[in-house]
Amino acid sequence: MYFDFIGKRKWWYALSLLVIIPGLIAMVLHRPFLNYGIDFTGGNILEVKFHQTVNTAQVREVMDSLNLNQSSIQESGANEFLIRSKELDDNQVKQVTGALQSKLGQMEVIRNDHVGAVIGRELEIKALEAMALAWVLMIIYITLRFGDFLSGLTAILALVHDVLVVTGFFAFFRWEVDSGFVAALLTIIGYSVHDTIVIYDRVRENLRLRKRETFEEIVNKSINQTLRRSINTVVTVLIPLVALLVLGGESTKGLALAMLIGTISGCYSSIFNASPLWVDLRRLTRERHRQAAISKTAVKMENEAATKGKARKATPH
Repeated sequence: MYFDFIGKRKWWYALSLLVIIPGLIAMVLHRPFLNYGIDFTGGNILEVKFHQTVNTAQVREVMDSLNLNQSSIQESGANEFLIRSKELDDNQVKQVTGALQSKLGQMEVIRNDHVGAVIGRELEIKALEAMALAWVLMIIYITLRFGDFLSGLTAILALVHDVLVVTGFFAFFRWEVDSGFVAALLTIIGYSVHDTIVIYDRVRENLRLRKRETFEEIVNKSINQTLRRSINTVVTVLIPLVALLVLGGESTKGLALAMLIGTISGCYSSIFNASPLWVDLRRLTRERHRQAAISKTAVKMENEAATKGKARKATPH
């Protein structure tokens, strides 16, 4: 089966915008734009064990009554709960344990740890700087490898697309962002650019073999030739991610969810965005060069005509 990826590229761009724009709007409307977990903000981890049967909903109800409804509550064993909350002082911890004991019965505190912000503001900035530097180096590498700056630029645009999709989903649904989210983003960037380079490699090979075909035809043919490989690769990655999401528990849910969205987005952008953008930017660049050449020729002809006209006037009859 042969698909016309390049001919329908405007539909793929529209679909990407349809996914990205709600996330961008959510980021603009919310402050902070992401729901940062205690890895970013710091907080308390309180582990308690009840002597009688208690469920998560009951613990949640008590925490809500104390205006701690943003707390994460995870059942860690039989009648044992791990409560991750915002930063609490000693008096607030006593209020929480007192309320749990008075409303839900006898219990003991297994641990109460204050957790500082693992990912501080400075680390966030350094991570962004490192990502920007990595993108610049990727542009240089891909440009040198394929002999075209636009190939590097479009590969990075596909990566930006993937980052926006994942971040947009987390901003829109207000899913908690922790250190696993950062690790997932970095992994997604590596996966996505790898998939894009596989397609670009095939484009380069076909450019040598099919010199009579247009660039658009070659790119379309290259995507079709690598399509099965791209789908097989993403399916094999998705299977363990789905298993991790379903069976991995609360602690790995954010990582698995970000990886799942990013892997699908990375596969999509490699096929439907990176290569079509390369075609469009190359066509745009060539059209500008052609227009510039036409303008230059027209100016040259006008100058020559003007020169000839002056020469005729200066010639005595």
